[in-house]
Amino acid sequence: MALYEHVFLARQDVSAQQLDELVNTYKGIIEENGGKVGRIENWGLKSLTYRIKKNRKAHYALMDIDAPAKAVQEMERQMRFNEDILRFMTVSVEAHEEGPSAMLQKRDRDDRGDRGPRGDRGDRGDRGDRGPRRPRD
Repeated sequence: MALYEHVFLARQDVSAQQLDELVNTYKGIIEENGGKVGRIENWGLKSLTYRIKKNRKAHYALMDIDAPAKAVQEMERQMRFNEDILRFMTVSVEAHEEGPSAMLQKRDRDDRGDRGPRGDRGDRGDRGDRGPRRPRD
């Protein structure tokens, strides 16, 4: 069986309980077709870059899947018919990540460390990184 990461976007007016029901429905489809679902993450309600089917926001959810391709195809087919699903994407991976995904990892300003000089003129001389001035003709 192959490993997949599957992300889908649900409409903004779907409740948290309805989102859990959607996840359980698609988890059931995977399991009926001989696969299994590992980690399930709810990334919450996030703003979209552009409107999708008149929605400005969407609920994001991630599922780690270990299943045959037929099971994933059936799940995607069912998603196409559901009006609550705005978009979905399935990506084949070599191995599932351990721990929380990048979307759930809390980034702190102190974790970034020193990023070096800002590039102000005082850091590298009068001309910055452009080099010496050439005479004009």
